[in-house]
Amino acid sequence: MNPVESRPLRYFVAVAEELNFTRAAERLGIASPALSRAISGLEADLGVRLLDRTTRSVALTEAGAALLADARTALVALDAATRRARRAAGVPGGRLVVAVKADVEGGLLEDVLAAYQAEHAAVPIEVLFTGWREQPALLRAGEADVAIVIEPFDADGLDVEPLLREPQALALPAGHPLAGRPRLRMADVEAGHQQVVPGAHVYVRHGEQAPPFGDMVQMLRQIELGRMLALLPASLAARNARPQLTWRGVDDAPEAAFSVAWPQNSHSLAVAAFVRIATAISARRSRPADAAETA
Repeated sequence: MNPVESRPLRYFVAVAEELNFTRAAERLGIASPALSRAISGLEADLGVRLLDRTTRSVALTEAGAALLADARTALVALDAATRRARRAAGVPGGRLVVAVKADVEGGLLEDVLAAYQAEHAAVPIEVLFTGWREQPALLRAGEADVAIVIEPFDADGLDVEPLLREPQALALPAGHPLAGRPRLRMADVEAGHQQVVPGAHVYVRHGEQAPPFGDMVQMLRQIELGRMLALLPASLAARNARPQLTWRGVDDAPEAAFSVAWPQNSHSLAVAAFVRIATAISARRSRPADAAETA
């Protein structure tokens, strides 16, 4: 059997997703006859029929369905490897792209960057600020090399090292009935509010939907307007004091847990150095609190 190249795989994925050669050809920007020949060539190389084709319909065979899942994974990995290679070629010695959600990194980012850049032969760092929960997908796609993430997150295809844990505080509008209490419990929050989805940190009044927001500034503004509440890391609360916003501790709220994550297939020394430094700094921060609890 001949080796399978990436282009026929891309063509096959397009046809398998569209189940229409004309639409797939338009999506790929090629002529339909060329696409049909490429699929026939792929089937010949593999020695199996991937598609059942008639003049009116296209359907995946059992072999085609099996190939589709693996082809998507292979193409994502290939694209990721290509991006990392091109990024490394752009700067002598390469560069390291670190993905973080702005303000949601446990207050670690500045110290980790300073320690990393102080090391001999450290490569340049680019910080990529992301939306909520976007970092894992960026790592898998090769658009970032390493990330500081908050649990829960999709760790599929990633290696993960825990960093630190910290309390969470409830962000609520200054005039909210709960804002006048010095301390709260989760039962106080849940008496009048519900999570937008199970496990979420955002709460709305019973029966209501979460308002739209795209970043932290928008989220906090929606809270100020009384449209939702949110449990957020204490380090974030310390950096976002506002007159219209009140932060209250919640005694039995789950802690915020931060980790460093990177692709499982990474062999980058720069990534390994970043992970080592991030874990060392988080360990130093955790020790005083642990010692106080033991005392």
